[in-house]
Amino acid sequence: MNADHDFDVLIVGSGLAGLSAALHLSATHRVAVLTKRGIADGASGWAQGGIAAVLADGDSFDAHVSDTLVAGAGLCDPVATRFVVENAPAAIAWLEGFGVPFSREQGQLHLTREGGHSARRIVHAADATGAAVQETLIERVRSTPGIQVFEHHVLVDLVRGRRCGLADDRCVGLYALDKRQGRVRSFAAARTILATGGAGKVYLYTTNPDTATGDGIAAAWRAGCRVSNMEFIQFHPTCLYHPHAKSFLISEAVRGEGGRLLLPDGTRFMPAHDERAELAPRDVVARAIDFEMKRHGIDCVFLDISHQPAAFLEEHFPNIRARCLELGIDITREPIPVVPAAHYTCGGVVTDLDGRTDLPGLYAVGEATCTGLHGANRLASNSLLECMVFARAASQAIVAEGGAARGTPCALPAWDESRVSDPDEMVVVSHNWEELRRFMWDYVGIVRTDKRLERAAHRIALLRSEIHEFYSNCRVTRDLLELRNLVEVADLIVRSACSRKESRGLHFSRDHPALLAPALPTVLVPGAS
Repeated sequence: MNADHDFDVLIVGSGLAGLSAALHLSATHRVAVLTKRGIADGASGWAQGGIAAVLADGDSFDAHVSDTLVAGAGLCDPVATRFVVENAPAAIAWLEGFGVPFSREQGQLHLTREGGHSARRIVHAADATGAAVQETLIERVRSTPGIQVFEHHVLVDLVRGRRCGLADDRCVGLYALDKRQGRVRSFAAARTILATGGAGKVYLYTTNPDTATGDGIAAAWRAGCRVSNMEFIQFHPTCLYHPHAKSFLISEAVRGEGGRLLLPDGTRFMPAHDERAELAPRDVVARAIDFEMKRHGIDCVFLDISHQPAAFLEEHFPNIRARCLELGIDITREPIPVVPAAHYTCGGVVTDLDGRTDLPGLYAVGEATCTGLHGANRLASNSLLECMVFARAASQAIVAEGGAARGTPCALPAWDESRVSDPDEMVVVSHNWEELRRFMWDYVGIVRTDKRLERAAHRIALLRSEIHEFYSNCRVTRDLLELRNLVEVADLIVRSACSRKESRGLHFSRDHPALLAPALPTVLVPGAS
């Protein structure tokens, strides 16, 4: 049958990566943007810190590259890193051209500094950069005729050409659950871009929104694409610790502007863990906090920025101050209770510098990918930058292919709508979701051991069996699809962690504390043992 919808390019995800790609392609291609909830519900809008770019006198591309390589603990790809860094100023100019309201000081962009950076190079919009960028781009996307947005459409799976009887086994489209209609719809296109974000919801505590369930990573893996470096999950050191503050992070920039980490008795502890103290990279700070919490048997530590003038805090951190005040915490007078939380997926689908994956016709950009930029640990504020640089690169590659990027889409097989609903499904899905996130936090968290990883692998095998049975026989729901993807991603994380017999970057193993030489990425190949 013909597909329910056909376009030139399908983009799955409405974060910065997806919207940027859509805008770049809209003048030459018919573009569909599919997003699993509302267009503004992804992780990009939650980003507080900013976007790293060399714009200040005295700073240099070499310095930004060096800082990124140091944070990446030997696993960054130098070519990919320089490619991103050198394209950063143009990315900022592109956003300024759309009117993104970046913070300024005396007419110039205000640049702040974050952990791991040797200079002030973080462009920001107060402490809500992601929201400012997203609001601007969403408005532009909605007013662009060449882009059609499909909200509440959840990716089910990608479709390869052989499933349609084609000799050219490339990506020819996808199936998506139309949540509002309760039906799976088919979308055909010559090119598909995955911009689905990370997988933070695989952990019990995360700074990510509920949409971060690894959908694109899992779908690409099932379609035959390699994934790399999935063991490197970045834990943000400072998530607000409060029963009513779900997923609210305290920006890296708070430490960059002089914030100090304290024990409950007021003792500053970071200088004892690293000479860079509070400006050490995130993995160092997260492990230090985890160590102090376990050593003292405490539920949280405290981040104190109250020595800065109230006017300064209101100007630079208005959203953090307002949210804390809602919860009875006045950051101008008292420290902020914080704990580490899963924050960023450094690994993902393997791509080249044009965003191409192993499957022809399929591209991936943003947090769902492993481009080589982040290595074993992402440098602060390099993520939004990566989204923009690779969205532009992938779009240019598609445009350069000319007529080959367009054409008559193939007929996609009809989705089996005869599956029935199972009243037990929701109970099982809810229970398995909680179990998965809890044992991933306990066994595959900031500090790991071989025995913990073995326990996690055993639990994952049991969950996969249950979920596969439901998926094969029941009508799909968003919760079932997300759980299916989370279990797939959890398996990739654990397999990657088990294969790394060293401690590097974000992967810290008590059984393998030393570094191995040479530094090598973890690459998983579908179908390989």
